[in-house]
Amino acid sequence: MGVNVFDLVPKRIIELEALKNKTIAIDAHLVMYQFLSTIRQADGTPLKDSHGNITSHLQGLFSRNLNLMQKQIKLCYVFDGKPPELKLKEIERRRSIKHQAEIKYKEAAKKRDIEEMKKYAQRTSRLTEDMIEEAKELLDALGIPIIQAPSEGEAQASYIVKKGDAYAVGTQDADALMFGAAKIVKNLTISERKKMPGKLSYMKILPELITLSDTLEANKLTQDQLIALCILVGTDYNPGGIKGIGPQKALKLVHEHKNDFEKLFSSAKWGDYFDFSWGDVFTIIKEMPVTDKYDLKFKKLDENKVTKLLCDGHDFSLQRISDSLKKLNTEEKQQAGLDKWFSQ
Repeated sequence: MGVNVFDLVPKRIIELEALKNKTIAIDAHLVMYQFLSTIRQADGTPLKDSHGNITSHLQGLFSRNLNLMQKQIKLCYVFDGKPPELKLKEIERRRSIKHQAEIKYKEAAKKRDIEEMKKYAQRTSRLTEDMIEEAKELLDALGIPIIQAPSEGEAQASYIVKKGDAYAVGTQDADALMFGAAKIVKNLTISERKKMPGKLSYMKILPELITLSDTLEANKLTQDQLIALCILVGTDYNPGGIKGIGPQKALKLVHEHKNDFEKLFSSAKWGDYFDFSWGDVFTIIKEMPVTDKYDLKFKKLDENKVTKLLCDGHDFSLQRISDSLKKLNTEEKQQAGLDKWFSQ
């Protein structure tokens, strides 16, 4: 779901060139859900191999990473661990939404309503353990670092950036700011077009750089106050937040009560909406488990492993995969030559 506070966040459009040779930490589960939702056939069904196995996530990971590797942008992927207990309600809510979407999809399929089929199919995406393991296998074959978070992937990615081991978190959500990431990059994609939800039209998108310091300064907030604001609006641990309180109203309330959070949440009538303390949510966000046990070493791409997984395992076109890898190798050699020439 993500915290809906981007209206308060200063953004700066950047070129992909500005991220050259920088490491970007990615929430793996979030990006795979995006691929499962968007990389689909005309009727909304995901891409599959001849055995009926879904391959949309592999298609997305392969194409996105090769394109960014050609731009010399380094990615590392952080995988979720055990979710906080309070998130289990949100997970159950999402399951219910998927179940209802599956019913609507079947109804649309009976009527052969392709647009309705596509709309509801996108809401049924499920990320299985097999998909996660295949994603890790592909990323490893591409030489990309994999980090296992003890809990939330976005919190671990934020911690890696906070430590200075990565430049920014690559995400479409503002959660990383809530977790203290110094920088985030939105729209980290080669394509400059994004399909508008529920429509046939597209909008132009460009990468955006967002910094925590600019966000706090522009809104006259401390980090703790930003967390409190996010809780009012709604997080994965208190979905929906307080009814009637959006980002602007939440900001006004935080300014009014400053650091008296007890009074803040009391005035917002927290107890009318949740049967647990706002402090429980605050503590989860502030004390989310993270680890220092990660390796950001980038390895050499293993073409044989990539080909075996995608072509032998999932019927990807051998010619297309081979051509993509050859293009990457050619561009890397050309860039290495240019770097050597300029360094002389």
